[in-house]
Amino acid sequence: MALEEKREKRPPVTPMMIEEEAALRNGSRGLPPGPWAEAAGPRPRTTERHIAVHKRLVLGFAVSILALLAVTMIAVMLSVRFEECGAAAADGPPRAGGNGSLSGAARQPPSMGQPPGRPEEEEEARGGEATAEEKEEEEEEWQRRREPPPWARPRLPRHLRPLHYNLMLSAFMENFTFSGEVNVELEVRNASRYIVLHAHRMHIEAVRVAEDKLAGGVRVARSFLYPQTQVFVVVLSRSLEVQRSYNLKIIYNALIENELLGFFRSSYVLHGERRFLGVTQFSPTHARKAFPCFDEPIYKATFKISIRHQATYLSLSNMPVETSVFEEDGWVTDHFSQTPLMSTYYLAWAVCNFTYRETVTKSGVVVRLYARPDAIRRGSGDYALNITRRLIEFYEDYFKVPYSLPKLDLLAVPKHPYAAMENWGLSVFVEQRILLDPSISSISYLLDVTMVIVHELCHQWFGDLVTPVWWEDVWLKEGFAHYFEFVGTDYLYPGWNMGAALIRMLANFMGHSVFQMGLQDYLTIHKYGNAARNDLWNTLSKALKRVGKSVNIQEVMDQWTLQMGYPVITIWGNETTDNVIVISQERFVYDSDAKPKDPALGDNSYLWQIPLTIAVGNTSHISSEAIIWVSNKSEHHRIPALEEASWLLGNINQTGYFRVNYDIRNWRLLINQLTRNHEVISVSNRAGLIDDAFNLARAGYLPQNIPLEIIRYLSEEKDFLPWHAASRALYPLDKLLDRTENYNIFNEYILRQVASMYLKLGWPTNNLNKSLVQASYQHEELRREVIMLACSFGNKHCHQQAATLISDWISSNRNRIPLNVRDIVYCTGVSLMDEDVWEFIWMKFHSTTAVSEKKILLEALTCSDDRNLLNRLLNLSLNSEVVLDQDAIDVIIHVARNPHGRDLAWKFFREKWKILNARYGEALFMNSKLISGVTEFLNTEDELRELKNFIKSYEEGAAASFSRAVETVEANVRWQRLYKEELFQWLRKSLTH
Repeated sequence: MALEEKREKRPPVTPMMIEEEAALRNGSRGLPPGPWAEAAGPRPRTTERHIAVHKRLVLGFAVSILALLAVTMIAVMLSVRFEECGAAAADGPPRAGGNGSLSGAARQPPSMGQPPGRPEEEEEARGGEATAEEKEEEEEEWQRRREPPPWARPRLPRHLRPLHYNLMLSAFMENFTFSGEVNVELEVRNASRYIVLHAHRMHIEAVRVAEDKLAGGVRVARSFLYPQTQVFVVVLSRSLEVQRSYNLKIIYNALIENELLGFFRSSYVLHGERRFLGVTQFSPTHARKAFPCFDEPIYKATFKISIRHQATYLSLSNMPVETSVFEEDGWVTDHFSQTPLMSTYYLAWAVCNFTYRETVTKSGVVVRLYARPDAIRRGSGDYALNITRRLIEFYEDYFKVPYSLPKLDLLAVPKHPYAAMENWGLSVFVEQRILLDPSISSISYLLDVTMVIVHELCHQWFGDLVTPVWWEDVWLKEGFAHYFEFVGTDYLYPGWNMGAALIRMLANFMGHSVFQMGLQDYLTIHKYGNAARNDLWNTLSKALKRVGKSVNIQEVMDQWTLQMGYPVITIWGNETTDNVIVISQERFVYDSDAKPKDPALGDNSYLWQIPLTIAVGNTSHISSEAIIWVSNKSEHHRIPALEEASWLLGNINQTGYFRVNYDIRNWRLLINQLTRNHEVISVSNRAGLIDDAFNLARAGYLPQNIPLEIIRYLSEEKDFLPWHAASRALYPLDKLLDRTENYNIFNEYILRQVASMYLKLGWPTNNLNKSLVQASYQHEELRREVIMLACSFGNKHCHQQAATLISDWISSNRNRIPLNVRDIVYCTGVSLMDEDVWEFIWMKFHSTTAVSEKKILLEALTCSDDRNLLNRLLNLSLNSEVVLDQDAIDVIIHVARNPHGRDLAWKFFREKWKILNARYGEALFMNSKLISGVTEFLNTEDELRELKNFIKSYEEGAAASFSRAVETVEANVRWQRLYKEELFQWLRKSLTH
């Protein structure tokens, strides 16, 4: 799956969310029956003629003559109809929702060295298009059975299983079309005369079903596309026999779309010339746009792919090229090795004229990085290539399961719906997430690239090798990939501290060595197959038993994976009984007024088994941790050595996937400890206290002043993680307040907390000779975090420094701005200085070819205080020649984060919704990201009303995303109503003392 860009403490992906999103994907582009179905469906079959022969001998001669004439006429008609079928292929598929046609090269047959069948055989195999009456009769028959027909169900029928696909493609890049022939070997599990498989937005030219290579064909009675469920239905004249194998052959053609899913096209400019490439994105349900297939994860099969293309291009797929056949007309066909058993959504191919660099792992895996020739020449892919080699070796050692393919290609493309996609053997990355130039890339950019690569490579085992049975268990791969983002990064850069993850909590209470052993067993048992959550739980439970421990992992973890959200633990001191505390749990929500969708499942029904680690501390030391399993709504526990001045600390080192709250007395003791000697509490726990306190206050569990009191100690904090936690927690609070009349009070308070450390750390120098990741990278990240806070909240010296650096760049045309703070300086300069600076940054955005620089220049343009410039940028964002499709979303979101542009972005979003939804609607992650980003900081009653009215007025897609947006805005409005004045009252008092 696609890697999410925000990595923060959040609930795991829920089955409900996955099901909603999968349903939206399946339905958002479905075309109604009509011209599309008729154009794509097969021609009617010829009516058989039955000639009655009179028994009288005197008519024998006449009858013979008539029979001869009839046979001749039928042969002619069949021949003509076969020619019509070939002509129909020239018409090609209509464009989405229209009746356009393909031209030029698309009219050529797929020419893959396969001789055409005899016309009579093709006609018999093809069958006829189902008429409206036939479809109605068939559906009425199923209604009488009181069940929907197999093609109208949300899941494919289970009577067939694909064993192998032989897929032959011809890609015509000059007019962005392709033709294909797929031969699917099918195993019959239950007798049926229907073959139902996925196919969407393509033109089917011919269909044939044969029992095996020697036996004859099975006659196709009729066939049709059913767009509502994106399937192609083949109705046979007789049932397929159980435990027999059949071959399904489909010839088809389609467009290489100018979008982001299926087999789509992208482009880039080299030496002033626009060049095009074709690439695939099949996850979760888009392989069906590129070839007819059984497009569900459970249907693993082997694949043999051949791609025919012009010799000026190269082609890539999951496996290495076995042979290439060159033709005299300047075309070449690449035949790829057969894949292992795999799901359709991990299949991939590309047609491009990229170049590459290569390395080889210790075990002999060939790793190549393909990218634009100028990026390869500059060495922009070298960092990613080198850490990929090291990470494959790390994962092979950790999992004790070798990487399963002979090669891994990393493909950097200009346009892609996700940060990356882990296709087996051909991982595709958007350029901004894999290419970097050491001379101009910041440490934070490098770490971001690192974590994306670590995440995607983990999927080569968790996802590609062992695939979830269905999307409800998608976290089986995403949860592990998220966990290993930190494990893998720590391997590359020791000392990197983790954030919270559900899998980390599991590893912690099992013991890391036992957990590792369990993962090795899980991968070994299920490799090349599918697995569900219980398969993992059972394997991990067995690993625990081998070391003498008995924990029912399924019982514990089902509560975490099947329930929405995550809990908040509250620890209360018991004033009546010494050394006894009360521990309670409830579901954490930002808006306690929000009602659950199912009233029967109110918040009182949520219950988790929680491995709570706890320690007791005082002014000079902290005890070793103990573990308490909390499984009830409220429990009493005795804690030894709990003295009057002692404080309690829960979730030691943030290993648990939950928040911890305390009674006010304990919060006061913790604040005093941080002020007097913060190092008694570990770095990760200091960060955790800050993160929990701000989020608990925002949700109303805690008075608003507590988090603001906690961060007073930061003037003495020298570690990056607590500052990072504070910066991340202050950001949403800042957005709740940045349009209020008393905002300057909040602004002044934050500046006071930052000023001391800002002066201590100063600004970095721009020494390009040093290694990109120095030994002190955490120190440099700390400096960056403090400078960002200082400039964001209006520190005068920070503003002056940024303006000076921008002015020097403009006057000298030499960019001497330190790499690690360039984005901060660009944004600050654009917000403070005149329109000429905006135009200068705009010019540099167009002229630079370094993707990391391009990204921060574009984001800087959204920082302007000039509403005219912000409106201009919003309108330019929809021009794909100026701003890439995936970058347009970032432009709109960043304008929405700017208080001067929030209402502009919200208005633009509503006015352009039809265009935006048409562009991103099927790429659900992108649509969800856009909706969330534009609405997440709306916080007035008027804006909430506008959002609800807008949702009522539109008709298509994204219901789940809009539902979450309403919940978020309702929580924001509630906070404004209940807590804003409480916060300002405390700030006024604090600033006067």
